[in-house]
Amino acid sequence: MTSITKKLALVAAVFAAGCGAANAADEIIRHRIPNSTFPIAAAVEVPSSFTNVYLSGQVPPLQDAAAPKNSAAAYGGDTKGQTVGVLKAIEKSLAGLGLTMGDVVKMQVFLVGDPAKDNKMDFAGFMEGYTQFFGTTAQPRLPVRSTMQVAALVNPAYLVEIEVTAVRPAK
Repeated sequence: MTSITKKLALVAAVFAAGCGAANAADEIIRHRIPNSTFPIAAAVEVPSSFTNVYLSGQVPPLQDAAAPKNSAAAYGGDTKGQTVGVLKAIEKSLAGLGLTMGDVVKMQVFLVGDPAKDNKMDFAGFMEGYTQFFGTTAQPRLPVRSTMQVAALVNPAYLVEIEVTAVRPAK
C-alpha cells in the first residue's frame, strides 16, 4: 500500500467514524428506571435535531351516544375504558401529524377520583389501559410520565385527561 493510499484509507475511516457518531447523537435516549419493570422512563434525552410537538389535553370521546351525556358510561365507563378511549384519540391525533405513540416522550395524566373507588383515583385501571399502548412488543418506547389526582375535569363524567409531548426529527 502506498503512502497516499494509506492516508486516504485513514481519512475514510475517520470520516466513517464521525458519521456514525453523528447518527448516534441524533437518537432519542430513553433511560429505564433502574431495577424496575414499571412501564415509564426515568428520563428521556432528545437531541436538538428534533422538534417538539405539544398536544392539547385529550378527554374521553363519546363512546355510547345512548347513555346520558353526564354519565361515565357515555365516555367509556370506568377509568380503564376512558383511558383506552383517550389514548386512541391521542393515537389518531398523532397519526394526523405523521407521528405515532412511539414518538411520545412526555405524558401528564389527570385522574378524577372514581366514585366507585371511594373517590380515589383508579391508578390500576389507568395502568390497564396505558399498558395496551406503551411498553408492548409492538410499541416498546416509554415516555416520562406524571400522574395526579385532580378534583374534577370539565365534564363531571370524565375520569381521565391526558396531554402528551411528542418529538420528530427536524426536516
